[in-house]
Amino acid sequence: MDFSLTPELADFQRHLHSWVDSKLPKAAAREWEAREHEYPVELWDLMAEQGLHAVGLPEEYGGSGVDVLSQVIIGRELSRTLGGLVWIWGLSSFCARSIAESGSEALKADLLPRLAGGEIKIAIAVTEPSGGTDLLGSMRTTARKVEGGWLVRGQKIWSTAAHVSDYLLVLAKSDPDAERPSRGMTLFLIPNPSKGLEIRQIPKLGMRAVGSCEVFLDDVFVPDEYIVGDVHDGWRGILTSLNNERIIVSSLCLGVLDGVLEDAVQYMKERHAFGRPIGQFQALQHYVADMAMWQMQSELAIYRAAWLQQTGQDVGTAATMAKVIASDYATKAADLGIQILGGMGYAQETDMQRYWRDVRLYRIGPITNEMGKNLIAESFGLGRSF
Repeated sequence: MDFSLTPELADFQRHLHSWVDSKLPKAAAREWEAREHEYPVELWDLMAEQGLHAVGLPEEYGGSGVDVLSQVIIGRELSRTLGGLVWIWGLSSFCARSIAESGSEALKADLLPRLAGGEIKIAIAVTEPSGGTDLLGSMRTTARKVEGGWLVRGQKIWSTAAHVSDYLLVLAKSDPDAERPSRGMTLFLIPNPSKGLEIRQIPKLGMRAVGSCEVFLDDVFVPDEYIVGDVHDGWRGILTSLNNERIIVSSLCLGVLDGVLEDAVQYMKERHAFGRPIGQFQALQHYVADMAMWQMQSELAIYRAAWLQQTGQDVGTAATMAKVIASDYATKAADLGIQILGGMGYAQETDMQRYWRDVRLYRIGPITNEMGKNLIAESFGLGRSF
């Protein structure tokens, strides 16, 4: 068994690690995050200059190739310093994958090169206010066929960066008589702005500069050519990216764990109490050992899931396991990091509180860890619990 990266991927990781330290240091992340509700356009542009938006997209559309392991490396290295600000990269990456796999040739030719170059942004708007994880059962947003297109009406919530995105990827119920909810959905690409479209930001605990939004759709007209995938089969277009999303989210959690461990060890070497470095205190050493073990377990689960997807194998359970494992451990590590730093861990001038506020969301979205465990248990042949 070979647990090492290929020489090319190892070189890529080393280069990216150095670039992140130089261009996206933790001090800059604290400054960007301090501008609450102000999207850091300069961060998006830095990522575009580095070609990061092109990773995961087909080369024929201006991408650098569909490489899941490269996406994992990017997610991990960026979140090591950026924490939740990494969503500025991750979000368009998920949306672009849905378009690349389910969009028409015209849509792909028009949008993917611009996505790869960082010229446009796309946000996902699928979650319903009353539903959360119960996406299909709670679907109230509807799409009604009219001449030349569709009228979409309803409301979405927790649409990250919708307020600055050029398009919204919206799932709506288009066939109210479908035998199964998953067969009556259509996936639409809605330009922003559009008549009848309103977007409002939601104040929240973490990831403040990225922006999470409510989306209101009042008979928004969407031309037929802006359908992603087949009519009434939009759920399939979303599913193509769900496993990839869980793998990438798990890599973001691992990156936070890297950053927490990095800061904790440095602080324990520099801080003195009772006449010696606090790194000599056994209790704190145990905290570091726990973090290191959580880091290793998360890494193994994530890279295995990425390898399964990249080699075309069934990855559903492995992707869900990686997400649950990494988000649980990263949240625990950030909490211990605050404990190690003591009062300074609670201060906004350090990164521990930022890591904790940001990573706490990953136990909830894009799927709650409780629901993830239900899916894992079902893979053993147990009956559905929801």
